[in-house]
Amino acid sequence: MIRWGVFIGTTSGIVLGLYMWFVEQITGKKVYTLLMNVDFIPVIGNIDWPVLMEWLFHMVISWIIGILYSYAFMRKLKETNRNRWGLAILLTAIAATTYVPLTILAIKETPALTDGTAILYWLIGHVLYAFTLKKSYYRFE
Repeated sequence: MIRWGVFIGTTSGIVLGLYMWFVEQITGKKVYTLLMNVDFIPVIGNIDWPVLMEWLFHMVISWIIGILYSYAFMRKLKETNRNRWGLAILLTAIAATTYVPLTILAIKETPALTDGTAILYWLIGHVLYAFTLKKSYYRFE
């Protein structure tokens, strides 16, 4: 269950991270910066982390989501298409709502709370995450 959750979290986290990176590179909207930002966390926020460590922080969150997703179907929920989509959407919606607190808490420059375009990119990225989370549960079958 944990190995499977880490696989699911890895595939979904890579899709989200790469999407946000490409969006930031193409548009200049700092959605990738927001996704990877930890500067507001006491102690670790004061360190200028290399890109690989920022990715690790991002992946740890994604692994937790993947493990929760796999745990739910291996132990609690009936595996129906509706339940798989529902849980993927629920877990991802919770993650997507972090736009507001991450933006408020960020010290470095991130998109504004009122930047509708950045919010749209953020939400599209999280829709991709939900899709990948659900699809990777069965190894993209």
